[in-house]
Amino acid sequence: MLIEPVEAQLAASQGPAQPVQALERPRAITQSLLYLNGVSVSFDGFRAINNLSLVIEPGEMRAIIGPNGAGKTTMMDIITGKTKPDTGDVIFDGQVDLTLLDETAIANLGIGRKFQKPTVFESHTVEDNVMMAVKADRTVFGTLFQRQSAQVATRVDEVLAIVRLGDERARLAAELSHGQKQWLEIGMLLAQDPKLLLVDEPAAGMTDVETAATADLLKDIAKTHSVIVVEHDMGFIRDLGVKVTCLHEGSVLAEGSLDQVSSDERVIEVYLGR
Repeated sequence: MLIEPVEAQLAASQGPAQPVQALERPRAITQSLLYLNGVSVSFDGFRAINNLSLVIEPGEMRAIIGPNGAGKTTMMDIITGKTKPDTGDVIFDGQVDLTLLDETAIANLGIGRKFQKPTVFESHTVEDNVMMAVKADRTVFGTLFQRQSAQVATRVDEVLAIVRLGDERARLAAELSHGQKQWLEIGMLLAQDPKLLLVDEPAAGMTDVETAATADLLKDIAKTHSVIVVEHDMGFIRDLGVKVTCLHEGSVLAEGSLDQVSSDERVIEVYLGR
C-alpha cells in the first residue's frame, strides 16, 4: 500500500512538520473509509495481530467476532492510535496514515470509540452530557455561549432522539439503567460527528428489551455513519444483519454473512463449539 504523508498528519502529534523531502511518499489509492493491510504487532514476543487485513467501506456496519485473545481489542487500539503496529498500513478516509498520529489527532479526524463499560458524567443530566460532547467552538468565548446556540440545541435534540433518551434528558446520568448509560455514551460519541464509530460489546449486561433496542439504535446510526461492532452475542449480531469478520490469533479466519461464518468448520472449532 502506498501512503501519502500529509504534513498536517504529523503536526497534531509530532509538532512542526519535517522538511517535505524527508517525508515524501506516493499517494494512497483507496475509496475505503478504513483500510488495514498486512498489519502486525507483537508484545514481548507474542504476536497479537498477525498480518491482519480489513476493509470498511463508507456507510458500512461490520460485526467483529472471535475468541478471547483473537486480537479484537488490539485491532481497535491500533485504529485509534493507542497501539502502533510493527508493520502494515492503516489508512483512514482514503489517504490519512493513522500510524503517524496520536490518539487525540485520530479522534479529531472523526474516529470515535466506545468501550464496554460506559463512561458518562453521572452527576450531570443526560442533556448536559450530550451538550458537553457536541462538536463545537471550544474557545472560552464559544464555550460560554454554547448553551445559547440554536445549532447546538438542535444537535442535542437529534442525538437524544437517536439514542432513545429524549424523555430522559432532565434525569441525572447516575439514575439511568446500565443499558441507558450505554446509549448515552454512544450519543456522546455521535455528538462529536464521527465518520467511524467503534463499539465494544454494546449488548453486554443488558436486558433482552435493551438488547433489542440497542440493535435498532445501531442500525439507525449506520444509516449515516460507518460502525464497527465487537460482540459475542450471536443473536444480537443476527439482529444487526451485517457482514461478519471472525478473528483468530490476530488475523482474519472467516468473513461473510453470519450464517456463512457460523457454519465455517474453523470458526466452529476455535470459537463457537459444537
